[in-house]
Amino acid sequence: MTGRGEAELPTVHQAQGAVTKNVGLRGVTVADTAVSHVDGRAGRLLYRGYAIDVLAERSSYEEVAYLLIMGDMPTPGELEAFRAELGARRVLTAGEVDLLRAFCLDNRPMEVLQAVTAVLAAGDIAPAITTDKETERRRALGLTAKMASLTAAWHRVRQGLDPVPAEPGLGHAADFLRMLHAADPDPALARDMDVALILHADHSMNASTFVARSVTSTRAHIYAAVSAALGALSGELHGGANSRVMEMLEEIGDPEQAEPYVRARLEVGERIMGMGHAVYATDDPRAIILREMARRAGERVGDPRWYEITRRVQEATQRLFRERKGGEIYPNVDLYSASLYHVMGIPRDLFTPVFAVSRVAGWSAHVIEERFAEVQGKPQLYRPLSDYVGRYCGPESCEYVPLERRG
Repeated sequence: MTGRGEAELPTVHQAQGAVTKNVGLRGVTVADTAVSHVDGRAGRLLYRGYAIDVLAERSSYEEVAYLLIMGDMPTPGELEAFRAELGARRVLTAGEVDLLRAFCLDNRPMEVLQAVTAVLAAGDIAPAITTDKETERRRALGLTAKMASLTAAWHRVRQGLDPVPAEPGLGHAADFLRMLHAADPDPALARDMDVALILHADHSMNASTFVARSVTSTRAHIYAAVSAALGALSGELHGGANSRVMEMLEEIGDPEQAEPYVRARLEVGERIMGMGHAVYATDDPRAIILREMARRAGERVGDPRWYEITRRVQEATQRLFRERKGGEIYPNVDLYSASLYHVMGIPRDLFTPVFAVSRVAGWSAHVIEERFAEVQGKPQLYRPLSDYVGRYCGPESCEYVPLERRG
């Protein structure tokens, strides 16, 4: 019997023979994937077998998007064609711009992106669900192109300005910054943005990717899956964490105040945004790259203060954590991306949409993989179990009391 005098109900897990429960699915393998691999112990991230540090140094976002969506590295001709189509698809239609203008100007950017992505399905003349992988790849390319132009266009529209039309001949990262600021970006900052998009393009079975795959497993279309992923990304514990980092940096304001801030937060048991990761037990390889990028970018624009605050937050957190817990804590991808985006002139509430501009390629790759995994014997639908812990009044169910007799 329970403490409230209610009969204990055998759980569904017990009834079906399951013996374990993992709240939050931490450590539970739910699918096979060839898209990316995170080695949390070694601090390694691979996209389809290629190390993230090598891709950040030698590749471009277009090449990485091709790798993720198409499954392998492109030839020169394939990459040229991919870039050309990506550029052409960045151009927004008049209807898409009108759709943006229909939103309230104070709508949050992630809400707008999520809603517009779902509506894009209405403009797709192909059947909603297809068994043609090439059709899915074309949709993925279109979503990757549109996410950049929609994000930039919404920022203009909400200021009462006309969107800046895409320039198909430019690189994806450079054109995004140009559409956002209505000015040609500094080439070095455009390359920094290109690398930042590479670093955020995929990260295996994170929350938003799992949501996208779960929606796909119902045989919903890719627009529904990516729209749902955007909803998951908007949360402050996922994609929203980078804007929370910038909020923290602005609250600190001065490098000399970083350690007192960290000490005060740790004393009351609060977490430091941008520190710690659910997977990595060592340095996040993306954070290592972003740290140097943030330092260079801050110096380049003559505003190194935000990098310096970030560096001191990291050092203070690691030292105090070591003293209090006897262990190590490391920066994650959000810590240094915040100051980097800030010196690029990107508003804080667009940090998470910029994450989506990158991650849409990874989501799409997972949607395609999930869609066609079924033919390899994978169950059609994600259907986890749960333990019922609610009211139970007797051998069968609670007695229904008519409304007029309830006092």
